[in-house]
Amino acid sequence: MRRRSVGTREEECRAAGRAGDRGSVAAELALALPAVVLALLLGAGALGAASRQVALQDASADAARLLGRGEGADAAERVVQVAVPGAGLSSARRGDLVCATASMTASIGALVRLPLRASSCALDGGL
Repeated sequence: MRRRSVGTREEECRAAGRAGDRGSVAAELALALPAVVLALLLGAGALGAASRQVALQDASADAARLLGRGEGADAAERVVQVAVPGAGLSSARRGDLVCATASMTASIGALVRLPLRASSCALDGGL
């Protein structure tokens, strides 16, 4: 009869324990990867919406200055449309100020829609 060494028995136990865990990393990755990708896509969409908000604010400031200098509303509307395609412009006079408000709806993916709005005022008749 042949004697088994202690080392081989321990190795067999370790190998059996690892066999039960085989594939668990792949399964965890398969579950976690879509959540990570979704988080990255939503983050990128939010950054895009934030950059459109900044462009909208700049466009409304330019439109208010144009209206304050006496340019027509169509010129101010064109400035906003060139800076942020799909944006609309409204303006109002308040005392010695002329205010322009640019607005649009930003989409993050197919499900999330954010209304964006930016207002700016300039002196009426100013430089």
